Amino acid sequence: MDVTQDRAHRAWRIAERIRRLSDRIVGVGPIGLGLDGVLAWVPGAGTVYSVGAAGLLIHEAIQAGASKGTLIRMGAYLAADSASSTIWLVGSLVDTLFPGHLMAARALQKDIEKRFGKAEMPKTGLGLRRTADPDVVDLPQTEWQVRR
Repeated sequence: MDVTQDRAHRAWRIAERIRRLSDRIVGVGPIGLGLDGVLAWVPGAGTVYSVGAAGLLIHEAIQAGASKGTLIRMGAYLAADSASSTIWLVGSLVDTLFPGHLMAARALQKDIEKRFGKAEMPKTGLGLRRTADPDVVDLPQTEWQVRR
């Protein structure tokens, strides 16, 4: 299957959104918390979310033509993350602290970057643009520039 740069970059952006939503909505240094960690404490909901997000990541990896090594690495991260959410108390704690979706998404992104270069996140509805640093947002100059 021939993969275009546009399709690969689309997979990169979807992986970025899943990465942030699952494991980095709130981040303090190297530790982050996302929907995966929060839903891990709701019996059944954590497993459903974890498996669904994992399935979407694997689907995007296949569509982007990821290497077998990348797919195996992603599968291992996602299997460990999803399996831990099936055990309520201890598994919920492990699932909260283990960023499996983040690690799998990053593996896919590195695979895509190696073959097609880095993709950029689109501007948000507020006219803001994400930079390479997820904690920094660039304001378009026309939005904040003093008018004379």
